Amino acid sequence: MSSFRFSHTTIDGALLRAELVDTHCGGFTSFEGWVRDHNDGHQVTHLEYEAFEALGVREGERIIAEACERFGVTQALCVHRLGDLQLREIAVWVGVAAAHRDEAFKACRYIIDEVKHRVPIWKKEHYVSGDSGWVNCERCAEHAHGHDHTGHDH
Repeated sequence: MSSFRFSHTTIDGALLRAELVDTHCGGFTSFEGWVRDHNDGHQVTHLEYEAFEALGVREGERIIAEACERFGVTQALCVHRLGDLQLREIAVWVGVAAAHRDEAFKACRYIIDEVKHRVPIWKKEHYVSGDSGWVNCERCAEHAHGHDHTGHDH
């Protein structure tokens, strides 16, 4: 099974954690990114996520492999939601199993930071005012291949 994947359905952290249980590991840590009700002074009602899935999975797998090698962890997993998400839903989940807690914490932080920076995922916020806007899509625009969230087609 893939160490990085996208989901179009609700993320269940307990089920994902079960995939990482390993008798060689003494430490486990996870991170859940939730949909919150505000951003940059706007009241948010819900979010939409889109991704360049094939490239995203490849880059996500690369990030997981880097974290495992760099921090000496046994297993790691990251799942990112796509589609329409409501407030309080999990948008991204990262879990890491390692021999010791320090490696698990460091690898988990590395994975979420790198996924946010490198994986071509676009987030559209919907506001109470009725407006909406794409957030943080400029850094991945070069991966869109004609799917540009600035309103311009290539």
